[in-house]
Amino acid sequence: MEQGGKFRGAFFRDSTSIIPAVQRINDAVTVGLSLLFMIEIYGQVWRDQDTVALCVCLLTFYFISEVNRLYRSWGGVPLAREITLAVGTWLATIPVLLLVAFLTKQSQVYSRVVSAGWFVLAPVLMCAGRMIIRGVLYRLRKSGRSVRTGVIVGMTRTAQRLVDQLRDPAQGVRLVGFYDDRIPSRRYEITGVDVEFRGGADQLVSDVRAGSIDYVYIALPLRAESRISDLIERLSDTTATVNVVGDFFVFDMLHAQWTMVGDVPVVGILDSPFRGLGGWVKRLEDLLIGSLILLIIAIPMIVIAILVKLTSPGSVFFVQRRYGLNGEKIPVIKFRTMTVSEDGDKVTQASKNDSRVTPFGAFLRRTSLDELPQFLNVIAGHMSIVGPRPHAVAHNELYRSKIHRYMLRHKVKPGITGWAQVNGWRGETEAIYKMEKRLEHDLYYIHNWDLMLDLRIIFLTIFGKKVRSNAF
Repeated sequence: MEQGGKFRGAFFRDSTSIIPAVQRINDAVTVGLSLLFMIEIYGQVWRDQDTVALCVCLLTFYFISEVNRLYRSWGGVPLAREITLAVGTWLATIPVLLLVAFLTKQSQVYSRVVSAGWFVLAPVLMCAGRMIIRGVLYRLRKSGRSVRTGVIVGMTRTAQRLVDQLRDPAQGVRLVGFYDDRIPSRRYEITGVDVEFRGGADQLVSDVRAGSIDYVYIALPLRAESRISDLIERLSDTTATVNVVGDFFVFDMLHAQWTMVGDVPVVGILDSPFRGLGGWVKRLEDLLIGSLILLIIAIPMIVIAILVKLTSPGSVFFVQRRYGLNGEKIPVIKFRTMTVSEDGDKVTQASKNDSRVTPFGAFLRRTSLDELPQFLNVIAGHMSIVGPRPHAVAHNELYRSKIHRYMLRHKVKPGITGWAQVNGWRGETEAIYKMEKRLEHDLYYIHNWDLMLDLRIIFLTIFGKKVRSNAF
């Protein structure tokens, strides 16, 4: 019985490592059952075309989910955030399915009722599955199963940040001790947990070898390289999982991630979220949504072009040099809204009641219709639909010297709309704090990018109220 109890305890402790696999299986099963249910309800039979549709759907969904990091540890993260990302991934999958059906001329063989029901039912079941998984894990951890024991080496600020996360029972780790060789005056006072101080490195190795500790978190400063190496060497003959908690938060990071240079691991402190697979997904999003929008706005753009020409002398379009990805200059196209076309070393921003703005141009600027030609920039690859708004070259040179980290907004392609714009930070930046707030929102977007955030920004651009503030 004792051996069986130990086996079950080990199984439940290790079960959290298979949760991503369980979620993948859950999603595949729910998507397939949703389609089968709708086919049966509608009185049809399963066909080869349905098998193809299901396979294309799952391949697309899994592809996008890898970019979104949907299948990862969600311990300590609110369920609503996981569900939002799962639904967003599904919503991003639907346009791909419709496009494939259209290009292969197979759309007529699928029932609209079945497809619509499938598109609605599948995410509902996905969310229900995640709620059940979380509920089961909560009950297991509440009963003391599926919980690992952990200790922290180094009583530092980094350790405090780790403790703040591990306090959440959803993490599945129960802290049982702190270790630190330094004198008491050099130890950071850890708050928020009632865990004893056990001693130094020798005591740690002895306790870990006793077999009662699952996780060791080394939270020493990065400059303590020799001490960290010595600890890892001494713990290498134990079965505990050893984690080094890098105090990278001392740096002002932007979308930090681990990469490899050959066989050398490196951590990117200032990086773009659109490296590799993320870049392909972002480009696919721009091409699919951008092409669809261009088809919709083609006739309105023709009408606007005619009205621009009739209401004021000058060209229909205004092309201005702006900074794009990695600070390269790109031509940005807009409908002309002013009597001047400034693109020199000094560019004066439009202000309220600006006499240079034409009457029809004021309407275009207020409704953002002057930005419509920039979808041509999106298709050409100069811009994205969502991203930091591009600024005139003259403005960039001005603000990069005044605002710390300003040029980091160019780690991604500029966008037609962005997180700053839908939060009301658009228009004239006569005060430096306004540009600082715009930069703050731009860096938030880069740091937190995923497809769901893009879809949210597009939705707020169309229906949000703040996006039309400060537009003149």
